[in-house]
Amino acid sequence: MPGRPKADSIDEYIAAFPPETQKVLEALRGLIKAAAPGATETISYAIPTFDLNGHLVHFAGYARHIGFYPTGRGIEAFKDELKPYKSGKGSVQFPLGRPLPEDLIRRIVEFRVEENAAKA
Repeated sequence: MPGRPKADSIDEYIAAFPPETQKVLEALRGLIKAAAPGATETISYAIPTFDLNGHLVHFAGYARHIGFYPTGRGIEAFKDELKPYKSGKGSVQFPLGRPLPEDLIRRIVEFRVEENAAKA
């Protein structure tokens, strides 16, 4: 969100959003943690990041959506299932006010865990 101060932690990042957006960001954070229990949390590129054998996934809050960044390969591997959402080469937007696709997010994170493990 424009004007949001630089955060030093994911907790601080999420706290800068309105309560309803905070709930969605926390839900996404929980999904990622459950799918990648060995990952560490950090801030990279000024947004929440999970690392496991390198950057795993990133996410960010916006006024109307949550951005999820599982790299280009993470998007490509699930492109058919991501068709209902606006997406780019390495990103997808989950609109606020609609439920997160929890199973899809879990599977994308698990894919990224396996992909990073294979490179390590």
